[in-house]
Amino acid sequence: MKKYLIKIIFALTVVAYIIICAVVTPITEAVGSMWSLLPPIVAIGLALITKEVYSSLFIGILSGGIIFAAASGTGFEGVFNTVVKEGLVANVADDYNVGILVFLVILGIIVVLMNRAGGSRAYGEWAAKHIKSRKGACLSTFLLGVLIFVDDYFNCLTVGSVMRPVTDKHSVSRAKLAYLIDATAAPVCIIAPISSWAAAVAGTVDGVNGIRLFIDTIPYNLYALLTIVMVVFIALSDMDYSLMRVHEENARRGDLFTTRSKIYPEDDMPVRKGGKVIDLVLPVVVLIVMCVLGMIYTGGFFSGADFITAFAECDASYGLALGSAGALIIDILYFLARRVLSFNDCMDSIAAGFRQMVPAILILTFAWSLNSMTSHLDAGPFVSGLVESASGIRFLLPLIMFLVASGLSFATGTSWGTFGILIPIITSVFSADLVSTAETGVIPEMVIVCISACLAGAVCGDHCSPISDTTIMASTGAQCDHVNHVSTQLPYVFTVAGVCAVGYLISGFIQNVYVVLGISALLMIALLFTIKHFGSKKPSVK
Repeated sequence: MKKYLIKIIFALTVVAYIIICAVVTPITEAVGSMWSLLPPIVAIGLALITKEVYSSLFIGILSGGIIFAAASGTGFEGVFNTVVKEGLVANVADDYNVGILVFLVILGIIVVLMNRAGGSRAYGEWAAKHIKSRKGACLSTFLLGVLIFVDDYFNCLTVGSVMRPVTDKHSVSRAKLAYLIDATAAPVCIIAPISSWAAAVAGTVDGVNGIRLFIDTIPYNLYALLTIVMVVFIALSDMDYSLMRVHEENARRGDLFTTRSKIYPEDDMPVRKGGKVIDLVLPVVVLIVMCVLGMIYTGGFFSGADFITAFAECDASYGLALGSAGALIIDILYFLARRVLSFNDCMDSIAAGFRQMVPAILILTFAWSLNSMTSHLDAGPFVSGLVESASGIRFLLPLIMFLVASGLSFATGTSWGTFGILIPIITSVFSADLVSTAETGVIPEMVIVCISACLAGAVCGDHCSPISDTTIMASTGAQCDHVNHVSTQLPYVFTVAGVCAVGYLISGFIQNVYVVLGISALLMIALLFTIKHFGSKKPSVK
């Protein structure tokens, strides 16, 4: 009965939203209005309620095509032109997206190679001797995620591939593994000066040193820092709450998945005997080195640019595809030289690796297409207009920027697109304050706080959005049902986001990093201890 009630409430909410949209703005003028947020609302709501992500995303895409066709007057033909040609086909043909898909498939192939060579099994046996508890397994996952800070996609897939045997051995649910991966990847990348994220942020502000500005925002990036605090606390205390607790109790009883355990296909080829830990460690190290080289190559490092500049100007998609392709060739030659795999085994692994990544490819393609629908409907400019209208209340701007960035990133599934839209608005609001920056080199503290709030909100919304590519990659790396990952992660994200909201409210009055960060950290720790104390009652295991 409860499930039907939730579905009814969601349906009534969507109907009410459509009525409000129609009253405020006719559908013929839908572009740049409230209508632009309807497709992601439909897709995300359906995914969380029905637990079926493919159809939910497609219905969201279709609703966006219908609205755009109605606004542009192209009729029935325009719906399919928008959905198929400008949505699905355009995103599959996009250079950046293709690079990510190539990287995804190659990583799947490398994982299959490591598994068939016995490297994953040998690593699992080694880890079982040295990592003797659930706490150790969770902390090891977190620490590996911290070490791989250059790119969030790379982080999610690599950490998941390496740590799955370890967390499975210690009965950590796949939903918990996906959370640990996701809560480490983007938060670590957004506070790492040498990362693809730093490069993206550095390019959004004109007239100042982008990398210097990025470094200045790190202490005020409350969501990233407090999420890391929460991950460490949960790992050390072995505490879980809400739906995640259900998954963890089931994992202790032997069910790592709770629902839909066969969402990712298993590789049924035999594992060769004689595999060693080096058969997993070396391919991963080669992959890391080659991907870093690929990224700085695209940034001009080998043409004379310094390392920082090369990272700031790199093409992450092309660099990852290039580096992973090189790593695949080296890995195949290594396994052939070791004689743990034959040439035919290596070639069979290519198809097997591709098959393992099909669920992620489908979800990513649909998510990108849904993002295209919101772009066609000018969701970004609509939200930007709302932010600019609130620019007169300066002491509330950090809080407003955090909330708006969180909502926009959640609805569009892109953190980069979110801060790409909102940071220029911040600089325009504070244009008078930035006049002296070019001469003194000192950026006003309030500007830094607001940009930090924007970055934190972008990561927050991206972290919990079902249509976020980073969230999808975390599900893929953990081989966890995507909706399970999202639904178990949401309460954790909301916990940190609530504390961040308080922190950014304080920062509007006191621009002192020690006060803001100190109060926020203490509040976060106190809240976690409170949850642990009052959340001791176990929910019924499903």
